[in-house]
This record gives sequence, structure tokens and C-alpha cells, in this order.
Amino acid sequence: MRPSFHERGALTSDFDAIRISLASPDKIMSWSHGEVTKPETINYRTFKPERDGLFCAKIFGPITDWECLCGKYKRMKHRGVICDKCGVEVTQAKVRRERLGHITLATPVSHVWFFKGLPSRIGHLLDISLRDLERVLYFEAYVVVDPGETELKPNSLLNEEGYRKAREEHQHRFKAQMGAEAIKELLKRVNVERLAVELRDKMKTETSAQKKLKFAKRLKVVDSFRKSSNRPEWMILDVIPVIPPELRPLVPLDGGRFATSDLNDLYRRVINRNNRLKKLIELKAPDVIIRNEKRMLQEAVDALFDNGRRGRVLRGANNRPLKSLSDTLKGKQGRFRQNLLGKRVDYSGRSVIVVGPELKLHQCGLPKKMALELFKPFIYNKLEERGLVQTIKQAKEMVELQRPEVWDVLEEVIREHPVLLNRAPTLHRLGIQAFEPVLVEGKAIRIHPLVCTAFNADFDGDQMAVHIPLSPEAQIEASVLMLSSNNILSPAHGSPIAIPSQDIVLGIYYLTKAKAGAKGEGRAFGNPDDVMLALEAGELETLSPIRLRFSGDLQDLTAARDDQDVLRTEVQNVQNKIINTTVGRVILNQSIPVEMPFVNGLLKKKGLQQLVQSCYLKFGLEKTVEMLDSLKNLGFAYATKSGLSIGIDDLIIPKEKVALVDKARDEVIKVESQYLEGAITNGERYNKVIAIWSEATEDIANAMFSEMEAIDKEGRNFNPVYIMADSGARGSKQQIRQLAGMRGLMAKPSGEIIETPITANFREGLSVLHYFISTHGARKGLADTALKTADSGYLTRRLVDVAQDVIISENDCGTLDGIEARAIVESGEVIEPLRDRIIGRVTLERIVDPFTGDKIVDVNEVMDEELSSAIQDAGIEKVKIRSVLTCTSRRGVCAKCYGRDLATGKLVELGQAVGVI
Repeated sequence: MRPSFHERGALTSDFDAIRISLASPDKIMSWSHGEVTKPETINYRTFKPERDGLFCAKIFGPITDWECLCGKYKRMKHRGVICDKCGVEVTQAKVRRERLGHITLATPVSHVWFFKGLPSRIGHLLDISLRDLERVLYFEAYVVVDPGETELKPNSLLNEEGYRKAREEHQHRFKAQMGAEAIKELLKRVNVERLAVELRDKMKTETSAQKKLKFAKRLKVVDSFRKSSNRPEWMILDVIPVIPPELRPLVPLDGGRFATSDLNDLYRRVINRNNRLKKLIELKAPDVIIRNEKRMLQEAVDALFDNGRRGRVLRGANNRPLKSLSDTLKGKQGRFRQNLLGKRVDYSGRSVIVVGPELKLHQCGLPKKMALELFKPFIYNKLEERGLVQTIKQAKEMVELQRPEVWDVLEEVIREHPVLLNRAPTLHRLGIQAFEPVLVEGKAIRIHPLVCTAFNADFDGDQMAVHIPLSPEAQIEASVLMLSSNNILSPAHGSPIAIPSQDIVLGIYYLTKAKAGAKGEGRAFGNPDDVMLALEAGELETLSPIRLRFSGDLQDLTAARDDQDVLRTEVQNVQNKIINTTVGRVILNQSIPVEMPFVNGLLKKKGLQQLVQSCYLKFGLEKTVEMLDSLKNLGFAYATKSGLSIGIDDLIIPKEKVALVDKARDEVIKVESQYLEGAITNGERYNKVIAIWSEATEDIANAMFSEMEAIDKEGRNFNPVYIMADSGARGSKQQIRQLAGMRGLMAKPSGEIIETPITANFREGLSVLHYFISTHGARKGLADTALKTADSGYLTRRLVDVAQDVIISENDCGTLDGIEARAIVESGEVIEPLRDRIIGRVTLERIVDPFTGDKIVDVNEVMDEELSSAIQDAGIEKVKIRSVLTCTSRRGVCAKCYGRDLATGKLVELGQAVGVI
């Protein structure tokens, strides 16, 4: 009796590495508890496993603990006894998860991984190409195993005809075979030591780079065999291991049918073909028949190891590909990624998300029913602590009955106990954030509108998962590191990611807009309080332009070169200055922190983003979070009060449209006639036509925006479509052009532009021809999206794999190397200024003003916003900075070479993971 897997002491958690090597036939036999010779699984009448079949109890162990199959020996007292009647050992049933069997093959077969995998290990050892190797293994060609005294070359291939001629000519003076037997014979003759020396000598004398590369590839495989104790002929199998039956179960279903693992079908196919081959060999069947059966056995073993790697994919009853041993291990659904790296988690839930505009930035709404389930252990503990119950059983009953005391306890338990919210796909660090839960009615999770950008969430049916940090340490980490209000900066670009968007932007744009002719226009006020009193008394409207006497810090965007550049517009300290502003702007400035300057201007999305960033830089996180919440409330309130909505009349088609289209048509006719006269080539004609229509589309769009802007400038009527695009709340000029201008030129799927444009827009409606021309783009968009998602996901995996061990290992590696940073300029246009490229980086040299000679930055100093601006303003074009590319740290990188941690705005800390953020 052999000791079981557990008893052999094979289980250990104390190891540094696992080595995987080839299994020799002897090794496979030493694992095995018996040979599987029959393809049967279980008897469908008695439900007992068939003897010598794939589920045989004699080989794999008993079905019931401490009981043999026939029932002669029962109970633990007979432990270790092998029944003389049924041959089953009396032991625990769990050995059926550990014991392997084997199948002895009637002929050797190759292992598909080593023959078909790239590079082909067998091919490299024997110097046979993959195609030739395949022909030999699948009985399409002979390979010369031993040329004897003939002129035939060893390892050369002969087809049927060639083999027959060689036999007639040389009789039995040479040996040629086909199939895995021949390859095994060749592999046995390989002396890896001698082959390695030969290949090294050839590499020294060879001049062709291509041949050198080939020798190097072969040498890599040969050296691997030389260093390990593996023999080349073990790549050809004489014995196949059969995995334990409990790992490929057969489960009875209702109605007398069975669900089975695909592996059972694949094993059954191998056993059937092997048994048939044994019979044919015994019967001395013709060579052609035996050869065909050997090829079929080879294919069956290939399918068992890796279905679909070579030849046709074997399919099951419902045309589904059978899952082979390789499929069980590899890919997203394989054993490693699905079961070992990814596991199901207790204390988690998932539900649809809805907006929670009443929440603070650090809060989320958790449905009561869900919270009750997730926090059960904490509730039981608190109920016992309070003396409301004496046992856990009573606590369970109380919770199940949902008694009023339970809800009080739940309120107390969730107080200051953060929960983690995750929205799939988690593409960056902010895809999981911590929140303080607030109990809500209903079944939907409520989230704060400003965290939607980070999660890439919207409320059209998205779902989110909730996880509970259990230990006190995990709770502290969640509260300090992962709380949403501590993560308002994006680790990708360092700008705030929790910024107002959509409705909030629309509301604040409307609030800070001036309306000509509004009630109380032009009135002067002595201070903001008077303005608010006049508004409450009905003397003013929200959008009324007014004059205000103001003292304090003022940031006047109306006079700035870029009316949205809050960060770089100068802050003036004024005393009793009369400024032109609006009532809405006064309301806005009363909602932002007192320390902030009075921002006077029409705020769009960019302006709001910079306002948030400016607040963060000057006053820190706490004030910024407060401001974000008050901006959210203000934006929603005024978006509602504005009553902005789109009607078809808001899509203003320019009066000049017809004339512009007709003019373009005339120009195209002229170009066509020039072509017909032979004055221009077809290519020139095509380019001219495209240019004419592009210009016409642009002219119509400009005319449309001019009309919309004119209405907006007068300020008496607002065009909602223009407001939505201009504010950055939703939509773009490109979309409005298609709605009210002209759709313009479309591209074919090949990327070539169709020269007949769509002259209509969506307001007028498309003709049938125009409609079908525009379907090209829509279809291409959908196909591209699907392909792009898969490619980017795979790229992310590969990047994570190479960068996962990069951490900040020291403060300064002391290198004198670095890189030169300049502004990125393309065709005369500055795409990224020098200032943006050097913010947060560490200098490698002393930087002085070229005109005054004054020092701006010293060596090894971090360049913040102020210093970066000073460098750019001094007219310096290039700066030498420290870089991770030139860092000399042995493991990871140093803090100085990395620079600023964009998520915190400070120099990166020691131990921070920077490879995968």
C-alpha cells in the first residue's frame, strides 16, 4: 500500500521556487496507481465506477470514506486493507483528488507543446523544419534514421515514391521510419554535450547573420537540455498520465442525465483509439490501416493536451470546443488567473448606481438591506456588547426579524467604518475608492456626482461593487489613503479629477453669464450684501449686469488674454474699485472659500477646472473639497432654475447655406469639365473636389456659429444648444455643425473620402443616399471600439508585467546623467510648453537667467509651478533634468530621478510603487 499524497509529506508552504521539468516514462509510472484500459466511466444502472475504466475505484480509490466498492469492508477499523473481492483499498474518498492513473500507448506519440510550440523544441534539436516534422509525425513522409552505407543524408525526408525507389535500390542497407517512433529514435541519438560544442564552433566561423541567429536559437534549446537532467526523447510519450477523477467529475443531473468534464471525452477518445491500435497490431493488419490508426492516436493525444493547437478543433455535442488540459490552465478563465489570482470575496455586494446630489464628497449611499447583510458580524458583536442578546443564535434571529434595535445598532456600526466602491473595468488607481456609508432606502447605491469622472461611471444602468475592509488596519488605510476626498488629483496628470462637469458646468456658466436688458441692469452697489438684498427684494435678476464697489483680491478674467486661465491671470489687490460684474458672479463668489479672490468672469469648464486647481495649490485639500461641494450645489440649483432645454428651433440653419452649397456645386462642375477636357488628371480632380466641399462645410459652420453667437451676444435670448457647447457641458462644435450646418464629407471603410458630401443636416433630415453614406462611419466606429478595447487591455497587462517591481528604493542615486527637456513644437505650433514638461522634475544643473545672470534654480532642486514659469519667462529653451531613464539605482528608481508624485503634488516618498501606480 502506497502512502497518500497528504501522508507523504508532499504538502509544504516553505519553498522559494517551483521547477517544472519533463516527466520521464518511469516518473509517470511511479505516480500512477494503475493502468486505465477501458473507456467506460460509471455503470448507469448501479452508478458504480467500471473496473479499469476512467473512474475505477481500484486505481483511484474508494467512492465513500473507509468503505470498499463491494461493501465487504466498512468503517475505519479496516483502514489500509485492500479488499480481496473488488481490489479497492479502504481509505478516505479524498484520495480520488490525488491519485493518478496511466495509459500505456501502443505506439509512441509526440507531445504537442514541444513539437508545435514556438520555437519547436524537437525541430531545433534535430534541425528539422516545423513543416517537415509535422509530415513525419502525421505519417505523410519517411525520415532517414540511419543512412547506413548509402548516399542518403541522416534526418532527410522521403515521400512514398522516394522511399519505394530507395528500398529497390539499397534493399535493407538503410533505415527510414515515419511517425513519433522515428523521431524518438533520432532524439535518442542526440548527444547534447557534443551538439552544443558543434554549434558554438559553427557560430564562430559562420559569416551569415541569419544562420548565426538560427544557430543561437538552437543552442539555447540544446543548452537548456544540457543544464537540466531532462532527456530529449522524453518529449515523445510512451505513457500518458490520467489525472484524478475528482478533478474531471461526472455529475448526475435531474432526469437521469449526466454532466461531464470535457477531459473525460478526450481521455475516452485516446483509450478507444489505443485499444483499437493494439488489436490491429495483434491481427497483423495491413500497414496502411495501422498507420492511419497511429495518426488518429497522435491526433487524440494532441487534442487531450491542447485542443486546436494543431488541426481541427474537437467539438462536443452542442458544437462547443472541448476544453483540453492546456485550456484549463491558460488564459483569463484558466486555473491561474481565474482561481489562484482572482477569488470570490466575502463581505461584498453589488448594485445599480444612482446619483446622490445631497451627499458630501466622502460619502456614498448604501441600501439598508445591503448594509445589514454586509455588516452582520459587526452587528452581532455590538448586540452582544449592548446586552441585547446572549448568544450568536439569538443575534441571528434578531437580525433576520429586522427588529428596530438592529437598525440603531447598524447606524452605530457603520459610523466611521469606510466601504470600498469599485466599478469594472478598474483601469487606474481611482477605479476603487473608499467612502463613508450613509444608509438609504431602496436597493440602489448612491454616489456623489463628482466622483463619476474617476470611475468613468454614468447613471444609465451602471453597476458597482461594495467591499468592506474588516481589520482596523484596513479601515485606517481605507480612510487615510483611499477616501475619495483625499484623491481629488489624478495620478496620471496631477490636475484635479473631481471637477464639475455637465449639469454643474451648465448651471455655473448660466449663473456667471450677463443678460442684456435684465431687470436692474447697470445699477451700482456698495457691497455684495446689498446686491443679495436687492435680489431677494425682486429689484434684480440673477443675470443682471451691475456695477459693484469692491475692496480686496480681484481676479478679473474679462480683461485677461485667456478668459478661462484662472491659474495664470494676475490677482490684484484693489480698494474701493468699481467693477463691472453680474449678480450671478457675486452669488458664485459668496459660495467659494473666503480666502479665494473675487473671480469676475464667465466660467466655462476649463475655467472651473483651473479654479479648483488654484484653490488646491493655494489652500490645500480641505478647502478644495468644501469648494467642490458648494460648486456642485450651486451648479445643480442654477441648471434647474435656468430651465435650459433643446427644441428643434434652437438649431439655426444659416441663411447663406443654400447659396454656399450652390456655389460649391458650380465649382465642382467646373473642375469636372477641366478633367473631361484633359486639363487635369483624375487625382488632381479628386483633390480639388474634396477641397471645395471641405471649404464649403467650414464656411457654413462659421456662418451658423456667427448667427448663434450674435443672438447670444445681444444677450436677450439664449440659444441652449450654443450654451451647452460653449460652456463645455455637453456636445462639441463638430456635433452642432452636423445638427444645423451641413454634415459634409464622409469616409469609406477603407479610409478613402467619398467625394459626394452630405449637404443636408440632421434638422433637415437625410435622404436615403445620404443615410447610407453615413452608415459607413457608424459601422467603422463600432468595430474600432471593440478591437481597441481588446488591444488596450492586453497592452495594459504586458505593461503591468514589466513594470510591477519598480519602486522608489532610495532618495538619491547620485547620478550625473539626465535628459534634455524642450517644448514640444510641431509645424510651428507649441503643443506642450517647456513649463508643463519640467513641473515637478529635479534639475541636473544650475539654471540662471540669460539676461541678468541671476540664479533661478539650483542643482538637484524640484521645479514647482512658480520656478517652471520663471524658467520659461526667462526665454530658456532647454533644461537638463533628472530622469528614471538615467537613474542608477540597483533596484527600482530613486526619488530625485522620479520627481513629484502627481497624486500628492509633493516629491515622491520612499517605498512608493511607481511602476504600477
